[in-house]
Amino acid sequence: MTGAEPTLDLVTLQRYLDGRVELAGRLTAHLLAGGKSNLSFAVDDGTHSWVLRRPPLGPTLATAHDMVREYRVQAALADSVVPVPEMLLLCNDTEVLGAPFYLMQRRPGRAIRDLSATAWRPNQVAGLADRMIDILADLHAIDPTSVGLADFGRPENYNARQLQRWSRQLAASRTGDIPLLDDLLTRLAGSIPGSPKPTIVHGDYRLDNVLVEAGDPAAAPTVSAVLDWEMSTLGDPLGDLALTLLYMTHVLPGETVDPDAQPAIAVPGHPSVDQVIERYAARSGNAVGELRGYRAFAAFKLAAISQGVHHRYVHGGYGDQPNFADIGHLVAPLVAESLAVLDEKTEGV
Repeated sequence: MTGAEPTLDLVTLQRYLDGRVELAGRLTAHLLAGGKSNLSFAVDDGTHSWVLRRPPLGPTLATAHDMVREYRVQAALADSVVPVPEMLLLCNDTEVLGAPFYLMQRRPGRAIRDLSATAWRPNQVAGLADRMIDILADLHAIDPTSVGLADFGRPENYNARQLQRWSRQLAASRTGDIPLLDDLLTRLAGSIPGSPKPTIVHGDYRLDNVLVEAGDPAAAPTVSAVLDWEMSTLGDPLGDLALTLLYMTHVLPGETVDPDAQPAIAVPGHPSVDQVIERYAARSGNAVGELRGYRAFAAFKLAAISQGVHHRYVHGGYGDQPNFADIGHLVAPLVAESLAVLDEKTEGV
C-alpha cells in the first residue's frame, strides 16, 4: 500500500504546461472522487479549470489504461451530437508525471452515483434517463469513418474476443478463489451472440460516468459531458446497452454508503427496462431482440473489471481511498448472477 492519496507533481506539471496552455497562476489540484480505474484530477490556476487523466498507480494490466485511446475518441466526437469535454493536450512522455496523461477542459455538472438520493421529481428522473438513452443511441448511430475512427478497433469476432480479453484480465488480476468462475467461462463460451454491424461503443456507460446539470426544478437535468472512455472501441452496440441496463437495475456494493439506496430503475419516474429498450431501439434504429447472452456477459465483464480494481487496490494503486476497499466483494455475486441469467427459462430482459 502507498499509505497516501495519489497526488500530482505540480511543479513539474506547471513547467510542462507553460507555453502549451494559457496559465494565469500557480497550479493547485485535487483528486476527483468516482472512477475506480484511471485517475482524474481537477487542476486549477485561479482562472482556468481543467481535468487531468492518468493511469492508476501500481501494477496495471496489458491493454488497459490507454490514454491515447481515451483522448482520441473524445477528440473525434468533439463536433458530434455526443457531449464530450474539449481535449487540450496529450502527453506520452512518462518522464513528466511518470505515466502518459491528457488534459481536458472541465465541464460543468456533477456525477450522480445514487439517483434515489437526489429527491428529483418523477419528470426530472424520466427526462434524465431518456436523455442518457438517447445519447447512447446517438453514439451507436455515428458512422466511425465520418469522425476518423474507422481503425479504432477490430470488430471482427468482437464478442468472442471480448470474452477472451476479459477472461485473461480476470485471470491476471485474481487474488484468490472465485467460486463458479470456471463453470461460467465454459457456459459463456457456448453462448456467444453473433454481432450486428459494429459501432462506436463506450464500454462503461452509466449514470456516474456522465456529468449532470440540474438547473430549473421544473425541467429535466441535462447531460453536459460523457466521461471515462477508457473501454471505448468499435464493437457490438447491444453489449453496450446490456451493460447500461445492468447498472440501471443494480445498487452495487461499495458504490454508496446509504443502506436505503435503490437501483435507478426503482426511482419514481425512471422508465422500465422494456421502455428503455424500446426507446433505444427507436432512436438508434438497431434491432435489439434477445439480450440474455449480452446480459450474462455484462455481469461477467463487471466482475472482471471489479477484480482488476481490487487487484490494483491491494497493490497500492489507489492509496488508502476507502471507496475502493470493498470492490472485491462484487466479484463472486456477479459471477453467480451471470450464471443465473444463462439459466433463465424465458427469453428477454
